Amino acid sequence: MSAIARLDARAFRAPAAAPVATSFGVMRDRPAVFVRIEAADGAFGWGEIFANWPAAGAEHRARLVIEDIADLVLGFRAEDPAALRRHLEKKTFIRALQCGEQGPFAQAIAGLDAAMHDLFARRAGLPLARFLNPRAPLRVPLYASGIHIRDAARLIPARRARGDVAFKVKIGFHAAADPKLLAETAAGLGPGERLMADANQAWTLDEALAFAAAARDLPLAWLEEPLRADMPAADWARVAAASRAPLAAGENVAGEDAFAALIGAGHVGVIQPDVAKWGGVSGCLSVARAALAAGRLFCPHFLGGGVGLLTSAHLLAAAGGPGLLEADANPNPLRDAFFTEGAAPGGTMALAEAPGIGVAALPEALLRFETLRLSRRA
Repeated sequence: MSAIARLDARAFRAPAAAPVATSFGVMRDRPAVFVRIEAADGAFGWGEIFANWPAAGAEHRARLVIEDIADLVLGFRAEDPAALRRHLEKKTFIRALQCGEQGPFAQAIAGLDAAMHDLFARRAGLPLARFLNPRAPLRVPLYASGIHIRDAARLIPARRARGDVAFKVKIGFHAAADPKLLAETAAGLGPGERLMADANQAWTLDEALAFAAAARDLPLAWLEEPLRADMPAADWARVAAASRAPLAAGENVAGEDAFAALIGAGHVGVIQPDVAKWGGVSGCLSVARAALAAGRLFCPHFLGGGVGLLTSAHLLAAAGGPGLLEADANPNPLRDAFFTEGAAPGGTMALAEAPGIGVAALPEALLRFETLRLSRRA
């Protein structure tokens, strides 16, 4: 491959029609950071960097790419799309350690890895899923996510009308009330529909065990992050033993060794790496294959803009298995502009036969939300 000659990072913020609440905080706008890598011969690719947290994170991530990492990217030649991630993880390790920002560096590298995979797939003239796996389907099932439990009675019927049959609600706001609200939501499900619950790391071990006991009769497809991601494996094992529903985790795990430990321990049944937070396409595909080989369910986590959602869809298709794509049920102009119907589709997502993830240029509708545009050339 010819050397990387140009690197662009663009930050966006769209006002939220209604704040998106989790148990640990509230998103009052919808941010995104999109990166573009271009080789000297004109080949290019798009990636997305996680920017939901902290609130000031989007512009920081864009500056991190251009002002601190670009010198390691420009001029780099890769024979395979994963080579840039390996190069950057090695070269930025001390930089990240020096400032205690291992997360932001990992997120930036994840977006750059995704962009490299898009570039390679585009150069090969293949959809990213087929570049990664020639037998990959060009349609994946999805579930509606980001539904506050208090809004479930309103949002689930709306998503059902779009074709969804699986729904994930956010809990962890009121431990005593959650089981009752979930029971009411479950009672409204139709035949073949599934309900998942996400606590977003809200509980202590005792609180998680109490919830597991109170919710034991609920038909949950999985219980996501009932504990902090950094809690001891023994604590996760206790909750897994107490919970009738399988546990789900992975969006706040980073590194091959950490995912190997998570999968090997066996207490988490649904593995959820985020392509924009760690590993990009190369890291998350490796985790997906390891999870499936161990009999786990692979469901990539994602709650951002259109580039990352499309990348996650191609990743899921390439991995295979019975997993589901996460599709935020809340309005997000930084995602919706990428879909001709004006919002992320329901039920399933069809993947374009266009090369890469199918994004030649960012939609013009995003321009009014742009807060920062930075570029570096070799």
